[in-house]
Amino acid sequence: MTALDTLTTHIPVMVDEVKTALAVQPGGRYLDCTVDGGGHAAAILEAAAPGGSLLGIDADPEALAIARERLAQYASSVVLVEGNFRDAEAICRERGYVPVNGVLFDLGLSSLQLAKPERGFSFRSEGPLDMRFGPGQGPSAWSLVNETSDQELADLIWRYGEERQSRRIAGAIVRRRPIDTTLELAKAVEQAVGRGPPGSIHPATRTFQALRIAVNQELTTLSEALPRVHGLLGFGARLVVISYHSLEDRIVKQYIGRESRDCVCPPGQPVCTCGHKATLRPVTRGVVKPSLAEVAANPRARSARLRAAERLAA
Repeated sequence: MTALDTLTTHIPVMVDEVKTALAVQPGGRYLDCTVDGGGHAAAILEAAAPGGSLLGIDADPEALAIARERLAQYASSVVLVEGNFRDAEAICRERGYVPVNGVLFDLGLSSLQLAKPERGFSFRSEGPLDMRFGPGQGPSAWSLVNETSDQELADLIWRYGEERQSRRIAGAIVRRRPIDTTLELAKAVEQAVGRGPPGSIHPATRTFQALRIAVNQELTTLSEALPRVHGLLGFGARLVVISYHSLEDRIVKQYIGRESRDCVCPPGQPVCTCGHKATLRPVTRGVVKPSLAEVAANPRARSARLRAAERLAA
C-alpha cells in the first residue's frame, strides 16, 4: 500500500474559489503553507502550467509523503519541505523562491490527521492524547490535560474553545486524572456537561479544539506567519487564507484590515504619526463560504471561511 492509498478521506476545500482568489496564472510561483495531502497544490500547479511552480510546507511528514505521491507528475515544478509555516519566509529565501505570485494557508485540522486514531485528534475513536501536528513539536495534549491546574485548564478551554462551561469541564477533568486517551477525555467532558439535543455538536468538540490549538500554538503561529509571508509577495500577488473557526478568522480579518489602511493611529488622534502605508487590497467582500452543494458532499467544508488580499506597490 502506498501513501496515496490513504487519501480517500482527504478532500480539499473550495478548490475553485482558491484558484480564483489566487488569480493563478501560467508561469506563476506559488507558496502553499499547509500543503497537507496536496489537493490544493495539484489544482494550483495544473492552472499554473506551463512553467508554473509551487513550494509546499507542512509540519506532518505523513502528509508530505502523500502530497509527494499525489504531485509526482509535477515533480520538476514542486518542492516540498517539512516545517512550520511560521518559518515560511526563511524557507523561501533559503531556496531563492522570492518573490511569489500567491500564498495559500488552509488552516486547522487535516482530515488525514483526524482519520488516524493514533494521532489523538478525534473524540470518536480510542487514541493517545497527542494532538501534535508534527512529531516532537513540544508538549502533547496529555501534558496539558494531566499537568495543568484547573484554573489554567479552564482558561485555556474558554480562550481557545470559546466553551461557556469551561470551568465545569476543567473541574471534571482534574477529578478524573490521570486521563490517558481521547475517549477517556471525551467521556469526562460529556459527563460534566451532558449531551445536547439531536443534531448538536458533540459536547467535547470545543474542548478538543482548544487543546489542539494550545498544543500547536496555532493562533500565535498564524499571527507571526502573516507579516512574514507578506514580505514574499510581489506586486499584484495574492494572499489567501481559509480558516475554520472565529479565532483564526479574526486574526486574518484584522491583519488584512490593518494592512489595507494608510493610517493605523489610535482612533481620535488628530494627526497621523504612524507613517503606515497600505500594502494590501482586499479582493473579497467579507468572507467567501463554500456552496451548499460542497458542504453536502464534504461536511468538513461547512465551517470554512476564505479571505483574500492583493499586494500593492511598496
